Amino acid sequence: MRDIALVTFAQTDHRRSSDELSEVEMLMPVLHDVLGQTGLKTADIGFTCSGSSDYLAGRAFSFTLALDGVGAWPPISESHVEMDGAWALYEAWTKLLTGDADTALVYSYGKSSPGSVRDVLTRQLDPYYVAPLWPDSVALAALQAQALIDAGETDEPALAAVAARSRTDATANPHAQLSGSVPQGDYLVRPLRTGDCPPIGDGAAAVVLAAGERARELCERPAWIRGIDHRIEAHGLGVRDLTDSPSARLAAEKAGAFERPVDTAELHAPFTSQEVVLRKALRLGEDVRINPSGGALAANPLMAAGLIRIGEAAAAIHRGDSDRALAHATSGPCLQQNLVAVLEGDPR
Repeated sequence: MRDIALVTFAQTDHRRSSDELSEVEMLMPVLHDVLGQTGLKTADIGFTCSGSSDYLAGRAFSFTLALDGVGAWPPISESHVEMDGAWALYEAWTKLLTGDADTALVYSYGKSSPGSVRDVLTRQLDPYYVAPLWPDSVALAALQAQALIDAGETDEPALAAVAARSRTDATANPHAQLSGSVPQGDYLVRPLRTGDCPPIGDGAAAVVLAAGERARELCERPAWIRGIDHRIEAHGLGVRDLTDSPSARLAAEKAGAFERPVDTAELHAPFTSQEVVLRKALRLGEDVRINPSGGALAANPLMAAGLIRIGEAAAAIHRGDSDRALAHATSGPCLQQNLVAVLEGDPR
Protein backbone atom coordinates (compact mmCIF):
# COMPACT_ATOMS: atom_id res chain seq x y z
CA MET A 1 0.00 0.00 0.00
CA ARG A 2 1.10 3.56 -0.73
CA ASP A 3 1.84 5.87 2.19
CA ILE A 4 -0.73 8.67 2.14
CA ALA A 5 -0.79 11.72 4.40
CA LEU A 6 -2.77 14.84 5.19
CA VAL A 7 -0.45 17.73 4.38
CA THR A 8 -2.67 20.79 4.96
CA PHE A 9 -5.92 21.66 6.72
CA ALA A 10 -8.05 24.81 6.75
CA GLN A 11 -11.47 25.74 8.07
CA THR A 12 -13.77 28.73 8.36
CA ASP A 13 -14.54 30.71 11.47
CA HIS A 14 -17.76 28.93 12.39
CA ARG A 15 -20.77 31.18 12.97
CA ARG A 16 -24.39 30.87 13.96
CA SER A 17 -25.42 32.31 10.63
CA SER A 18 -23.79 33.29 7.35
CA ASP A 19 -26.89 34.48 5.52
CA GLU A 20 -24.88 37.06 3.58
CA LEU A 21 -22.69 34.35 2.02
CA SER A 22 -23.44 31.67 -0.55
CA GLU A 23 -21.85 28.24 -0.25
CA VAL A 24 -19.27 29.26 -2.86
CA GLU A 25 -18.42 32.49 -1.01
CA MET A 26 -18.06 30.53 2.23
CA LEU A 27 -15.79 27.96 0.57
CA MET A 28 -13.48 30.20 -1.45
CA PRO A 29 -11.28 31.48 1.43
CA VAL A 30 -10.86 27.93 2.79
CA LEU A 31 -9.88 26.50 -0.59
CA HIS A 32 -7.43 29.33 -1.22
CA ASP A 33 -5.95 28.81 2.25
CA VAL A 34 -5.48 25.06 1.99
CA LEU A 35 -3.89 25.29 -1.45
CA GLY A 36 -1.84 28.35 -0.56
CA GLN A 37 -0.19 26.50 2.32
CA THR A 38 1.38 24.11 -0.20
CA GLY A 39 1.79 26.40 -3.18
CA LEU A 40 -0.42 24.10 -5.25
CA LYS A 41 -2.88 25.28 -7.89
CA THR A 42 -6.12 23.59 -8.88
CA ALA A 43 -4.40 22.16 -11.96
CA ASP A 44 -1.87 20.43 -9.68
CA ILE A 45 -4.56 18.44 -7.87
CA GLY A 46 -5.07 14.92 -9.19
CA PHE A 47 -8.48 14.28 -7.61
CA THR A 48 -11.14 16.41 -5.91
CA CYS A 49 -13.89 15.07 -3.64
CA SER A 50 -16.53 16.94 -1.64
CA GLY A 51 -19.12 16.20 1.02
CA SER A 52 -22.38 18.07 1.59
CA SER A 53 -26.14 17.56 1.85
CA ASP A 54 -28.86 18.64 -0.54
CA TYR A 55 -31.32 18.51 2.37
CA LEU A 56 -29.50 21.37 4.08
CA ALA A 57 -29.25 23.40 0.89
CA GLY A 58 -32.88 22.73 -0.01
CA ARG A 59 -32.17 21.95 -3.67
CA ALA A 60 -31.03 18.98 -5.71
CA PHE A 61 -27.41 18.66 -6.90
CA SER A 62 -26.42 21.71 -4.86
CA PHE A 63 -22.83 20.50 -4.77
CA THR A 64 -22.42 21.33 -8.47
CA LEU A 65 -22.72 25.03 -7.64
CA ALA A 66 -19.98 24.72 -5.04
CA LEU A 67 -17.60 23.53 -7.77
CA ASP A 68 -17.39 27.16 -8.85
CA GLY A 69 -15.23 27.64 -5.76
CA VAL A 70 -12.79 24.98 -6.98
CA GLY A 71 -12.70 25.86 -10.64
CA ALA A 72 -13.86 22.96 -12.78
CA TRP A 73 -12.43 24.21 -16.06
CA PRO A 74 -10.26 22.87 -17.59
CA PRO A 75 -12.05 19.62 -16.61
CA ILE A 76 -10.97 18.02 -13.35
CA SER A 77 -11.31 14.53 -11.87
CA GLU A 78 -14.06 15.06 -9.28
CA SER A 79 -16.51 13.17 -7.08
CA HIS A 80 -19.03 13.92 -4.33
CA VAL A 81 -20.59 12.10 -1.39
CA GLU A 82 -23.91 12.99 0.22
CA MET A 83 -22.22 12.66 3.61
CA ASP A 84 -19.85 14.38 5.97
CA GLY A 85 -16.55 15.30 4.37
CA ALA A 86 -14.83 12.55 6.39
CA TRP A 87 -16.37 10.06 3.96
CA ALA A 88 -15.19 12.18 1.02
CA LEU A 89 -11.70 11.88 2.52
CA TYR A 90 -12.13 8.11 2.61
CA GLU A 91 -12.99 8.07 -1.10
CA ALA A 92 -10.00 10.29 -1.90
CA TRP A 93 -7.73 8.02 0.15
CA THR A 94 -8.86 4.98 -1.85
CA LYS A 95 -8.32 6.92 -5.09
CA LEU A 96 -4.72 7.69 -4.13
CA LEU A 97 -4.15 4.07 -3.11
CA THR A 98 -4.91 2.99 -6.68
CA GLY A 99 -2.09 5.18 -7.96
CA ASP A 100 -4.42 7.14 -10.26
CA ALA A 101 -3.45 10.38 -8.48
CA ASP A 102 -0.70 11.64 -6.20
CA THR A 103 -2.63 14.54 -4.63
CA ALA A 104 -6.25 15.07 -3.65
CA LEU A 105 -8.31 18.02 -2.46
CA VAL A 106 -11.14 17.18 -0.07
CA TYR A 107 -13.65 19.77 1.13
CA SER A 108 -17.03 19.89 2.79
CA TYR A 109 -19.48 22.51 3.94
CA GLY A 110 -22.83 22.97 5.59
CA LYS A 111 -25.21 25.86 6.14
CA SER A 112 -27.54 24.78 8.93
CA SER A 113 -28.85 28.23 9.82
CA PRO A 114 -31.61 28.61 7.17
CA GLY A 115 -33.80 25.75 8.46
CA SER A 116 -34.66 23.56 11.42
CA VAL A 117 -31.81 21.09 11.83
CA ARG A 118 -33.80 18.94 14.26
CA ASP A 119 -36.49 18.46 11.60
CA VAL A 120 -34.10 17.99 8.68
CA LEU A 121 -32.22 15.19 10.44
CA THR A 122 -35.40 13.13 10.80
CA ARG A 123 -34.92 12.29 7.10
CA GLN A 124 -32.10 9.96 8.18
CA LEU A 125 -34.51 7.71 10.08
CA ASP A 126 -36.18 4.48 9.04
CA PRO A 127 -39.00 5.78 6.79
CA TYR A 128 -41.57 3.15 7.79
CA TYR A 129 -41.47 2.75 11.57
CA VAL A 130 -39.48 5.64 13.07
CA ALA A 131 -39.62 8.71 10.83
CA PRO A 132 -43.47 8.94 10.94
CA LEU A 133 -43.18 9.46 14.71
CA TRP A 134 -40.96 12.55 14.09
CA PRO A 135 -38.42 11.96 16.86
CA ASP A 136 -35.84 14.68 16.31
CA SER A 137 -32.08 14.40 16.74
CA VAL A 138 -32.03 15.90 20.24
CA ALA A 139 -34.83 13.64 21.49
CA LEU A 140 -33.00 10.56 20.23
CA ALA A 141 -29.73 11.73 21.81
CA ALA A 142 -31.64 12.23 25.06
CA LEU A 143 -32.85 8.61 24.88
CA GLN A 144 -29.23 7.54 24.55
CA ALA A 145 -28.15 9.78 27.44
CA GLN A 146 -30.90 8.43 29.69
CA ALA A 147 -29.94 4.86 28.81
CA LEU A 148 -26.36 5.63 29.88
CA ILE A 149 -27.54 7.16 33.15
CA ASP A 150 -29.84 4.22 33.86
CA ALA A 151 -26.94 1.83 33.20
CA GLY A 152 -24.73 3.71 35.66
CA GLU A 153 -22.28 4.76 32.92
CA THR A 154 -22.61 8.51 33.66
CA ASP A 155 -24.75 11.16 35.34
CA GLU A 156 -25.76 14.74 34.67
CA PRO A 157 -22.82 16.36 36.53
CA ALA A 158 -20.39 14.19 34.54
CA LEU A 159 -22.03 15.28 31.28
CA ALA A 160 -21.79 18.92 32.37
CA ALA A 161 -18.07 18.39 33.04
CA VAL A 162 -17.58 17.14 29.46
CA ALA A 163 -19.26 20.28 28.14
CA ALA A 164 -17.21 22.55 30.40
CA ARG A 165 -13.91 20.93 29.39
CA SER A 166 -14.74 21.14 25.70
CA ARG A 167 -15.70 24.82 25.77
CA THR A 168 -12.66 25.65 27.91
CA ASP A 169 -10.34 23.92 25.44
CA ALA A 170 -12.05 25.80 22.61
CA THR A 171 -10.70 29.10 23.94
CA ALA A 172 -7.43 28.23 22.17
CA ASN A 173 -9.30 27.59 18.90
CA PRO A 174 -9.90 30.83 16.96
CA HIS A 175 -12.39 29.09 14.66
CA ALA A 176 -14.74 27.84 17.43
CA GLN A 177 -18.30 29.07 17.51
CA LEU A 178 -18.61 28.66 21.30
CA SER A 179 -15.84 28.84 23.88
CA GLY A 180 -15.15 29.75 27.46
CA SER A 181 -17.69 29.67 30.25
CA VAL A 182 -20.90 28.60 28.52
CA PRO A 183 -23.77 27.87 30.95
CA GLN A 184 -25.47 24.49 30.82
CA GLY A 185 -28.83 26.23 30.53
CA ASP A 186 -32.27 24.69 30.67
CA TYR A 187 -33.30 21.23 29.58
CA LEU A 188 -33.87 20.83 25.85
CA VAL A 189 -34.98 17.24 26.26
CA ARG A 190 -34.33 15.72 29.67
CA PRO A 191 -31.63 14.79 30.66
CA LEU A 192 -29.86 16.94 28.03
CA ARG A 193 -29.46 20.63 28.71
CA THR A 194 -28.48 23.26 26.16
CA GLY A 195 -24.83 22.86 27.11
CA ASP A 196 -24.96 19.12 26.37
CA CYS A 197 -25.92 19.79 22.74
CA PRO A 198 -23.96 21.16 19.79
CA PRO A 199 -24.41 24.71 18.51
CA ILE A 200 -26.19 25.19 15.19
CA GLY A 201 -23.99 27.00 12.73
CA ASP A 202 -22.45 27.32 9.30
CA GLY A 203 -18.95 26.39 8.23
CA ALA A 204 -16.61 24.66 5.81
CA ALA A 205 -13.30 22.81 5.86
CA ALA A 206 -10.75 21.43 3.42
CA VAL A 207 -7.67 19.21 3.46
CA VAL A 208 -5.05 18.16 0.92
CA LEU A 209 -3.85 14.55 0.73
CA ALA A 210 -0.61 13.51 -0.89
CA ALA A 211 1.17 10.20 -1.45
CA GLY A 212 4.72 9.16 -0.66
CA GLU A 213 7.55 11.59 -1.23
CA ARG A 214 5.10 14.13 -2.64
CA ALA A 215 3.70 14.50 0.88
CA ARG A 216 7.15 15.25 2.30
CA GLU A 217 7.71 17.85 -0.42
CA LEU A 218 4.51 19.65 0.56
CA CYS A 219 4.67 19.39 4.36
CA GLU A 220 7.49 19.45 6.90
CA ARG A 221 5.78 16.82 9.09
CA PRO A 222 2.98 15.01 7.23
CA ALA A 223 0.19 13.27 9.14
CA TRP A 224 0.35 9.76 7.69
CA ILE A 225 -2.91 7.82 7.52
CA ARG A 226 -1.92 4.48 9.06
CA GLY A 227 -5.45 3.10 8.91
CA ILE A 228 -9.00 4.17 8.17
CA ASP A 229 -12.29 2.27 8.31
CA HIS A 230 -16.00 2.94 8.67
CA ARG A 231 -18.88 0.76 9.90
CA ILE A 232 -22.60 1.11 10.53
CA GLU A 233 -25.06 -0.01 13.19
CA ALA A 234 -28.43 -1.58 12.45
CA HIS A 235 -30.91 0.95 11.06
CA GLY A 236 -33.56 0.01 13.61
CA LEU A 237 -32.92 1.84 16.89
CA GLY A 238 -34.91 -0.75 18.82
CA VAL A 239 -32.42 -3.54 18.08
CA ARG A 240 -29.39 -1.56 19.28
CA ASP A 241 -27.80 -1.13 22.69
CA LEU A 242 -27.55 2.64 22.82
CA THR A 243 -24.98 2.53 25.63
CA ASP A 244 -22.39 0.95 23.34
CA SER A 245 -21.02 1.43 19.82
CA PRO A 246 -19.85 -1.87 18.30
CA SER A 247 -19.42 -0.23 14.89
CA ALA A 248 -17.02 2.41 16.27
CA ARG A 249 -15.06 -0.31 18.07
CA LEU A 250 -14.84 -2.45 14.92
CA ALA A 251 -13.82 0.53 12.77
CA ALA A 252 -11.08 1.37 15.29
CA GLU A 253 -9.87 -2.22 15.31
CA LYS A 254 -9.72 -2.41 11.51
CA ALA A 255 -7.95 0.97 11.37
CA GLY A 256 -5.27 -0.31 13.76
CA ALA A 257 -6.16 1.98 16.66
CA PHE A 258 -5.65 -0.76 19.25
CA GLU A 259 -2.20 -1.82 18.04
CA ARG A 260 -0.45 0.99 19.94
CA PRO A 261 -1.69 3.75 22.25
CA VAL A 262 -2.70 7.13 20.84
CA ASP A 263 -1.93 10.39 22.59
CA THR A 264 -4.73 12.50 21.08
CA ALA A 265 -8.29 11.77 20.00
CA GLU A 266 -10.59 14.08 18.06
CA LEU A 267 -14.05 12.61 18.56
CA HIS A 268 -17.09 13.70 16.59
CA ALA A 269 -19.42 13.64 19.60
CA PRO A 270 -22.10 16.31 19.07
CA PHE A 271 -23.69 15.44 22.43
CA THR A 272 -21.85 15.04 25.73
CA SER A 273 -23.36 11.60 26.25
CA GLN A 274 -21.85 10.40 22.96
CA GLU A 275 -18.34 11.12 24.22
CA VAL A 276 -19.06 8.69 27.07
CA VAL A 277 -20.00 5.98 24.57
CA LEU A 278 -17.02 6.63 22.33
CA ARG A 279 -14.46 6.73 25.12
CA LYS A 280 -15.51 3.22 26.13
CA ALA A 281 -15.83 1.82 22.60
CA LEU A 282 -12.49 3.25 21.48
CA ARG A 283 -10.69 2.28 24.73
CA LEU A 284 -9.45 5.80 25.43
CA GLY A 285 -7.84 6.20 28.83
CA GLU A 286 -7.50 9.30 30.97
CA ASP A 287 -4.01 9.91 29.54
CA VAL A 288 -5.43 10.61 26.05
CA ARG A 289 -6.19 14.24 25.20
CA ILE A 290 -9.80 14.32 24.03
CA ASN A 291 -10.88 17.07 21.63
CA PRO A 292 -8.20 19.66 22.43
CA SER A 293 -9.86 21.78 19.71
CA GLY A 294 -13.14 21.85 21.64
CA GLY A 295 -14.80 19.28 19.41
CA ALA A 296 -18.32 19.37 18.03
CA LEU A 297 -19.62 20.96 21.24
CA ALA A 298 -17.68 24.10 20.27
CA ALA A 299 -18.53 24.07 16.54
CA ASN A 300 -20.66 21.58 14.63
CA PRO A 301 -21.17 22.60 11.00
CA LEU A 302 -23.15 19.71 9.56
CA MET A 303 -21.34 17.78 6.81
CA ALA A 304 -18.01 19.33 7.82
CA ALA A 305 -17.62 18.55 11.55
CA GLY A 306 -16.30 15.02 10.91
CA LEU A 307 -13.73 16.20 8.38
CA ILE A 308 -12.71 18.88 10.87
CA ARG A 309 -12.00 16.20 13.48
CA ILE A 310 -9.58 14.52 11.06
CA GLY A 311 -8.11 17.87 10.09
CA GLU A 312 -7.60 18.91 13.72
CA ALA A 313 -5.88 15.60 14.51
CA ALA A 314 -3.60 16.07 11.50
CA ALA A 315 -2.86 19.68 12.46
CA ALA A 316 -1.76 18.53 15.93
CA ILE A 317 0.75 16.22 14.24
CA HIS A 318 1.89 18.99 11.88
CA ARG A 319 2.57 21.27 14.90
CA GLY A 320 4.37 18.52 16.81
CA ASP A 321 1.70 18.43 19.54
CA SER A 322 0.89 14.79 18.75
CA ASP A 323 2.75 11.75 17.45
CA ARG A 324 -0.14 9.30 17.05
CA ALA A 325 -3.74 10.53 16.92
CA LEU A 326 -7.16 8.98 16.46
CA ALA A 327 -9.84 10.86 14.53
CA HIS A 328 -13.51 9.90 14.51
CA ALA A 329 -16.52 10.99 12.48
CA THR A 330 -20.15 10.00 12.81
CA SER A 331 -23.42 10.35 10.95
CA GLY A 332 -26.99 9.38 11.71
CA PRO A 333 -28.90 9.10 15.00
CA CYS A 334 -27.15 7.92 18.17
CA LEU A 335 -23.77 7.24 16.51
CA GLN A 336 -25.31 5.08 13.78
CA GLN A 337 -22.38 5.37 11.35
CA ASN A 338 -18.78 5.68 12.50
CA LEU A 339 -15.50 6.31 10.71
CA VAL A 340 -12.13 6.03 12.47
CA ALA A 341 -8.74 7.14 11.15
CA VAL A 342 -5.34 6.66 12.79
CA LEU A 343 -2.73 9.31 11.97
CA GLU A 344 0.98 9.32 12.77
CA GLY A 345 3.86 11.73 12.35
CA ASP A 346 7.40 10.79 11.43
CA PRO A 347 9.59 9.96 14.46
CA ARG A 348 11.24 13.01 16.02
